[in-house]
Amino acid sequence: MVAFGKKLKESKIQEWQGYYINYKLLKKKVNRYAQQLEIGAQDHHYVLKDFSRMLDSQIEKIVLFLLEQQGQLANRLCDLRQQHDVILQLSNGGSKICELQEAYRGVGHDLLRLLFFVEMNAIGLRKILKKFDKRFGYRFTNYYVKTRANHPYSQLRQVFRHVGIGAVVGAISRNLADLQDHQGNYVSIYDQPALSHPDPIVHSIKAAVNKLSNSTNFLEFLGKHAFIMQDDLRSSSEDDVVEQRYHFMSLLLNLVNTFLYMVNTYIIVPTADDYSLSLGAAATVCGVVIGSMAVAQVFSSVYFSAWSNRSYLRPLVFSSIVLLIGNTLYALAYDLNSIVVLLVGRLFCGLGSARAVNRRYISDCVPHKLRMRASAGFVSASALGMACGPALACLFQTDFKIYKLTFNQETLPGWIMAISWLIYLLWLSISFREPPQEIKQDIIPQEVRAGTVVNYAVENGITQPLLLNTEPKQGENGDQEYDDGEEESCEKTRKPVTSILSAYRLLTPSVKVQLLVYFMLKYAMEILLAEASVITAYYFIWSTNSVAIFLACLGLTVLPVNIIVGTYISNMFEERQVLLASEIMVLIGILLSFHIGIPYSVPQYVGSALITFVSAEVLEGVNLSLLSRVMSSRLSRGTYNGGLLSTEAGTLARVIADGTITLSGYFGVAKLLNATLVPSLFICISSIIATCFTYNSLY
Repeated sequence: MVAFGKKLKESKIQEWQGYYINYKLLKKKVNRYAQQLEIGAQDHHYVLKDFSRMLDSQIEKIVLFLLEQQGQLANRLCDLRQQHDVILQLSNGGSKICELQEAYRGVGHDLLRLLFFVEMNAIGLRKILKKFDKRFGYRFTNYYVKTRANHPYSQLRQVFRHVGIGAVVGAISRNLADLQDHQGNYVSIYDQPALSHPDPIVHSIKAAVNKLSNSTNFLEFLGKHAFIMQDDLRSSSEDDVVEQRYHFMSLLLNLVNTFLYMVNTYIIVPTADDYSLSLGAAATVCGVVIGSMAVAQVFSSVYFSAWSNRSYLRPLVFSSIVLLIGNTLYALAYDLNSIVVLLVGRLFCGLGSARAVNRRYISDCVPHKLRMRASAGFVSASALGMACGPALACLFQTDFKIYKLTFNQETLPGWIMAISWLIYLLWLSISFREPPQEIKQDIIPQEVRAGTVVNYAVENGITQPLLLNTEPKQGENGDQEYDDGEEESCEKTRKPVTSILSAYRLLTPSVKVQLLVYFMLKYAMEILLAEASVITAYYFIWSTNSVAIFLACLGLTVLPVNIIVGTYISNMFEERQVLLASEIMVLIGILLSFHIGIPYSVPQYVGSALITFVSAEVLEGVNLSLLSRVMSSRLSRGTYNGGLLSTEAGTLARVIADGTITLSGYFGVAKLLNATLVPSLFICISSIIATCFTYNSLY
């Protein structure tokens, strides 16, 4: 009987072999394309069209076979359901119930084999797409997945969304739960899912389904918004190293650092103009006060990024100490009556910006399965800090002295943040765990990981030798074939860049345009936020409380907007379409903000500010998502990584915007609004034109 079962299993393997993606054929085709292009026998358009057609054919074969197998499993479950109904009516059907449970588990095992079949084909598809991109330098993968996944008759989506498989999983899990108590007093998985005890086979199936899932959701959108660079070449052994480095409390401390720094940035915005006036400077000097922090951040981002190569704790400790000193100086400037001390305090705050360390910690020390959630937490902490900063300013409407120190609405932000950073520093010293440094020689190459997959597949009788090759071979037509694992672990593709100049050389026109877009949106947002207290005081005579509430309300729109975009809009439209539409909306918001002719009103200002800010927030998420896809994988690690480049672009935009406010103040407060909006308008139009030129290269 065992021999018969083994023969039946082997015959099933042979039957399935014709339905795997023919990786060897596709790899030969890629090599042949390279030769044809080299001698001019074919053009790029033909290559893209022909290769797309071949992939469509291969995927169609897989999908139709998948549907056929799902149908067979459904028929078996239907027969078991009939037996189930009969057995439950018997008074002494204990032995038959056990047989029925084993039959359901048998269907589960066959479903697991089917899921593994899908996984092996997905691996083959990913590998051939990467090979094509590397060989020809295209972003073909982005084009192919985007066009096929979003089509209403998408067969690619059938592979990754697997709705039919979900129904089979539901049937198996429900019936096994029903049979746990043959008395009939079972716990329904629908009524009380927390009380049910799923069979081990159900756990295995759910794990396999989750591994294959590739749907867009809110967490993924927020994760991309954080622009935590991912390393696609990370092997399973490297994931084990990351598991050892992960520490929840350390991650939480990084997120708290992010939150406090954003509070520190925006808590002074409502009162910066009043503080400048109190020290004998013009109200528009608030641009320099706010912007000095950004100036220092341009330099701090670089040394913190480099420092994070060796340690995470020491940079965070240094950051906390510097921010403690900076906020203390900011608060003391009032009693010292010194604008210089005020600016030095803000410079110190900028020198303590550890956002590069926070991003790097999530990228390097958080396991892959938790990284998207951690990235979403990074964005949420930033958004919450942005909203809490101005809101806290509303609570500081007091004026008293302790000894010779003044505590009022202008100095309290500094004192409160200094105390906050002191408490954080103590917490950091007690709870943060320095992760062990990665030992590169212990990392197992991609080929070994592939071998592990092959061994598992052979043991389970469902392997396909066409998917994995371990060494170069001579093809039938004389084409040299290379192993993809060897290519992917190539030192050149993994080696991080060592200078800002090397990083710049890796920037394609599409990446440069996206950095310009990021610069534009940060510039527009900084102009709006930094000059809000001056503009509203001049035109509407708003109090500090009113300005603080207005800015807090703007900050509170960040998460709801990202929920809408990440859950709905990104599933309805291509990201490049959302990108261009958001740029146009920012342009409209800027145009509506100008004061021309008619008296300037609160509805005009609030409405235009809301359009500009919300559109810029949508634009930021989509822009960073596109950047994470089109940027070179060499920028995923090292000091000069993609996160640092985007941070520098945004920080530089803030510096220039704050400088624009201060310089425009020389023309008088009456002309400040239009004078600061003109550069925003010019930069916005330039970014829209640049986006239109590179639109077809964004997938």
